[in-house]
Amino acid sequence: MKYSYLASRKKSPVTSELQLILIFFSVTILVLLFTYLFLLYKDYRFMQDVVSITKQRAELRTNIEDMKDKISFVEKEIALSERIYTDNTVLKDSISNLFDLVPQRITLSEALLRKDGLTLYGITPNKDVYNFMLQAPLRSIFYKTYSSFYPAENGWLHFVSTNYIKSDDINED
Repeated sequence: MKYSYLASRKKSPVTSELQLILIFFSVTILVLLFTYLFLLYKDYRFMQDVVSITKQRAELRTNIEDMKDKISFVEKEIALSERIYTDNTVLKDSISNLFDLVPQRITLSEALLRKDGLTLYGITPNKDVYNFMLQAPLRSIFYKTYSSFYPAENGWLHFVSTNYIKSDDINED
């Protein structure tokens, strides 16, 4: 006896609902696996970036130290050049003032500028002209002044004037 108008179908343990559930689980597992692999790759890249950045940081630190050394050297060179320029300017002004100090009646043949003083060689008409026109200003400038005279062929006098400054006034470099 048959109770149904349809023929019976063969039943299998894998139904369409079970197939759907297996597909969803397998897709989920694949997504989780790919996510895990992606995170492993990102972690590996992150560690490489950390190592790279650490190396760059060390290089930058050494470069900064080198730059600081170079800047310090340049600053010292600038200070030295400024000191030399100032010394040269002072020396130029001193020489100019020295030649302005010498009157027209006295002729200088040589001037030796030393660290501790000045030696002048020249010719003067007589001792009085030298004493009043040149030695008086020299005595106001220098600590000690010595002069010696000897006669020239034309009746004038050759002179050697040695002038010293105080040793405390000398700048020791």
